[in-house]
Amino acid sequence: MRTLVLSALLLTGTISGYVSAAEPEALNYNVINIQSDASRQVSNDQMHAVLFIERSNKQPAALSTQITQAMNQGLAIARKYPQVKVETGTQTTYPVYDNDSSKFKEWRGRAEIRLESKDFKATSQLISELQQNFQTESINFTVSDEQRKKVENELMIEASKGFQQRAQMVSQAWNKSGYNLVSLNLNTSNYVPQPMMMRASLAKFSNAEAAPAQDVAAGESKITVNANGSIQLK
Repeated sequence: MRTLVLSALLLTGTISGYVSAAEPEALNYNVINIQSDASRQVSNDQMHAVLFIERSNKQPAALSTQITQAMNQGLAIARKYPQVKVETGTQTTYPVYDNDSSKFKEWRGRAEIRLESKDFKATSQLISELQQNFQTESINFTVSDEQRKKVENELMIEASKGFQQRAQMVSQAWNKSGYNLVSLNLNTSNYVPQPMMMRASLAKFSNAEAAPAQDVAAGESKITVNANGSIQLK
């Protein structure tokens, strides 16, 4: 009796172990990888600009005062445009040496102001005022976060439906009754145009001359959602 019971237990354990080991292997049969993309060209609704000043002085304290005064003037002008988000950017001070003698020549400082707004007209006008003392480093346009998320959610539905249609077509092509979804990944990607770089010689105006407000063309960005995953044919 003990021998029979032991044999039965061993047999049961062997069968159970075989079934457990075989279950994961079931997914290795009739599994197909599929992907589907959904894209849309979206109008850029947000403007970004970076402006900067550079000053030189042999005394670092005097240089700091020059930079501070210029930045305070720029920020005072920017406050007249509440629809434009303004923040100070990178600020650096470094020594400059003579090219021939390698001796210390002066200190040079650089400071940035960054602008961001959906109001292109106001931003362009602010840039024109700041350009009396500042130089424009770059201007670019993007899709705002809220608009991008809205479009991405819509594209996720489109990409998912495209994935399902392809899965159904593959099932029919292989004369299968249907499929089970094994895995699905949804990924987003945005193509953002490169910033428009401004030549310093063209982007700086004298104190007495204000630059005219520039008409802008914001363009479009391409937003894509990719649905990729695996199905198992029935």
